[in-house]
Amino acid sequence: MTITSLLVANRGEIAVRIFRTARALGLATVAVHSDPDADALHVREADAAVRLPGAAPADTYLRGDLIIGAALAAGADAVHPGYGFLSENADFARQVRAAGLTWVGPPPEAIEAMASKTRAKELMRAAGVPLLDPVDPAGATPADLPLLLKAAAGGGGRGMRVVRDLDSLKESLDAASAEALSAFGDGEVFAEPYVERGRHVEVQVLADAHGTVWALGTRDCSLQRRHQKVIEEAPAPGLPAALRDALHTAAVAAARAVSYRGAGTVEFLVTEDGRPYFLEMNTRLQVEHPVTEAVFGLDLVALQLRVAEGTALPVTPPEPSGHAVEARLYAEDPARDWRPQTGVLHTLDFPAGVRVDTGFSAGDQVGVHYDPMLAKVVAHAPTRAEAVRILAHALAGARIHGLTTNRELLVGSLRHPDFASGSVDTGFYDRHLAALTEETPDPALAALAAALAEAAPEADAPLASRLGGWRNLRSRPHTRRYTAAGTEHEVQYHPVNRPGVRVLAATPTLVTLEVDGVRRVFHVKRESNTLYVDSVLGAHALVPVPRFPDPQDRTEPGSLLAPMPGTVVRVAEGLAPGTAVTAGQPLLWLEAMKMEHRILAPASGTLTALHAATGQQVEFGALLAVVQEETPR
Repeated sequence: MTITSLLVANRGEIAVRIFRTARALGLATVAVHSDPDADALHVREADAAVRLPGAAPADTYLRGDLIIGAALAAGADAVHPGYGFLSENADFARQVRAAGLTWVGPPPEAIEAMASKTRAKELMRAAGVPLLDPVDPAGATPADLPLLLKAAAGGGGRGMRVVRDLDSLKESLDAASAEALSAFGDGEVFAEPYVERGRHVEVQVLADAHGTVWALGTRDCSLQRRHQKVIEEAPAPGLPAALRDALHTAAVAAARAVSYRGAGTVEFLVTEDGRPYFLEMNTRLQVEHPVTEAVFGLDLVALQLRVAEGTALPVTPPEPSGHAVEARLYAEDPARDWRPQTGVLHTLDFPAGVRVDTGFSAGDQVGVHYDPMLAKVVAHAPTRAEAVRILAHALAGARIHGLTTNRELLVGSLRHPDFASGSVDTGFYDRHLAALTEETPDPALAALAAALAEAAPEADAPLASRLGGWRNLRSRPHTRRYTAAGTEHEVQYHPVNRPGVRVLAATPTLVTLEVDGVRRVFHVKRESNTLYVDSVLGAHALVPVPRFPDPQDRTEPGSLLAPMPGTVVRVAEGLAPGTAVTAGQPLLWLEAMKMEHRILAPASGTLTALHAATGQQVEFGALLAVVQEETPR
């Protein structure tokens, strides 16, 4: 069978990435899109696009019948599911085949066998793959703690909870089950021992229809937030050869146990003392596949397409070379409970020398309906240390304007001594998040550069006139005030210079200062009411402070406002006006961009108003509830 036109049943970064390979292979490309994605990058990159009416995934990207109809209407003869959405849905794979289309993925039977983590573990036990023994929550004892609750279906950290005391077990089970049911349509949850300081190591497999199964090295994905990966690398550092070989053998055995075809990933948990345990098999391409591509010099999407056409793989894969590291850039605020961000992405620009996979370009809107990942940035070099250094430098030098991101966290993580030594595990952010989010660049010089840029309306005018009329007599300094990351900063400067700093040049977009004898260049860009200042010293978003505050910018004390647009998925049982609450008590749960966020009582007192209900859509800043704080006696 020969593929000539490919529909990608997905969106964003992965759709753009698959289209790139399809074009290189001479294939026509077809996109599908929800209404919020009508002008998304993956739509603009495709040869043809078909609308899926609606906004919610359940009405659009999870509607297999609409996607198959789109493929037939556009003349596509193959469907690639990407990752997420319907990529691990056996029924969808069957329906694609039944429609006479080529399914670029594993057999439906293999997807089905691995779809339930509980069923998959039974198969793996029979195949001799090492496993953690499950724990029956009903009979759990203190000796079983800590426990990890996991959804039997799906992944991505949804329906997952760590339980450290038996008193919270039932509540955690209920919450995990509810989240799993909402995300995957299946509320089954199971428990297993939670391994402290474990490493998340996986093996990329690729299999054809002729009996060949490749194990394409290892990847370490231990740096995670909320059980979702943040930084991945290949090969996994520091693995003894015997352990690496054991992982390869177990991954191949897992693939053969279900007669696998195409690309897949077998995931393991490696304990601190080096014992590996099977976690799950993802029957699709992984987000982190670029690091394997870089190390092996392969295009995994091209190989998926060739396997789907019936082509045989060579008996052995190519030899690996060097080391690759990938960082996921998210529109989120790690310092505020990883709160996702929405709005216009004004600038997304990276230095040369790294691979950037993204579903966005400058001017695109980042909405509330989908995952907040902006881009994957990948560096490949002969050694791990060099790859890590290149990636950190590229992220630090990127210009990202319009949204708060996790960029500083990524740079700090890559430069952290524990990461540099390869001593990482899944608890890395539990231990280091506070320090990493406190280490923000000093905005003082950025504020000075912003003030100078604002005072320079004419780029080609003499410096003196751009800074306002002045004489060689020192006069009162100019003063400007900005807020950066919620903190107000005042900058005072003379049109000539300030102590320790000489102004070498200033235009509305570029300011050059000599600071204690060192020349520093600051790039300044204004978007709406924000000035973005980038330099090797760090990136800052500065908002000019108005001389007179708006008297309407006041909120009733105790008001709980929606921190982002989203959907209220739960309200605490029995919560109503007049209810007594305690500080930190979860009152409601808000879902936005594939993540669930708890809205907590700001203080102990009485709930005086409740404006939110389950299923309600709320906008950013919407009033959800009001808590009247207890009056101290």
